[in-house]
Amino acid sequence: QVQLVESGGGLVQPGGSLKLSCAASGIVVNIPTMAWYRQAPGKQRELVARITSGGSTNYADSVKGRFTISRDNAKNAVYLQMNSLKAGDTAVYYCNAQVTEPETTTRTTKNVYWGQGTQVTVSS
Repeated sequence: QVQLVESGGGLVQPGGSLKLSCAASGIVVNIPTMAWYRQAPGKQRELVARITSGGSTNYADSVKGRFTISRDNAKNAVYLQMNSLKAGDTAVYYCNAQVTEPETTTRTTKNVYWGQGTQVTVSS
């Protein structure tokens, strides 16, 4: 069983910065994709940014140029550097990982895991 543990949320003023971190614990073979999603009150959960194990990234249009996703494959960790934060960025941010893990001694299985969520509030 894999767990994703997030940290780094909090309260920040408009224009400020925050960095979110997420680390996967447990036995994994590899993690092809890691991502950050967010969900604001009354809205659906949406993709913020995604990164592959090879470093390819994609971003929601609303965060392009302000947010940067990165990962450390050796630590099974993903990060989200958020700059020039706006009130509209206020949401619970969730880490997401597509994980290949051992099922038996000779077979692997792929599962999707979510972190518990971390609150980001942008307000003056």
